[in-house]
Amino acid sequence: QAQLVESGGGLVQTGESLNLSCAASGFTFSLYAINWFRQAPGKEREGVLCISNSDGTTFYEDSVKDRFTISRDNAEKMVFLQMNSLSPEDTADYYCAAGGWCSESPADMNIWGKGTPVTVSA
Repeated sequence: QAQLVESGGGLVQTGESLNLSCAASGFTFSLYAINWFRQAPGKEREGVLCISNSDGTTFYEDSVKDRFTISRDNAEKMVFLQMNSLSPEDTADYYCAAGGWCSESPADMNIWGKGTPVTVSA
């Protein structure tokens, strides 16, 4: 059974960092792009950034370009999202999703995790 499990979310203060993890199982991880989405309370789910199956990074949210870094370990079937200089605007549930390509559209994703909450206090 294909599965993604996020971890690493939590409550931090403005300016602090978090490192989210996404663990994959049950599918050929190395063939998939892994996308991170987030959904703030009362808002639609939005694409944040993606790492392709060839390690290319695509940003969909300009506000994170200088603060977020994505990486993957195909041997361990893991993706990591390092988030620095967090602000209250980053507060959301964060989801990793696997798709055939990088896309900011949730409809293009094949496999979803259940999300991990990130709360940034002012």
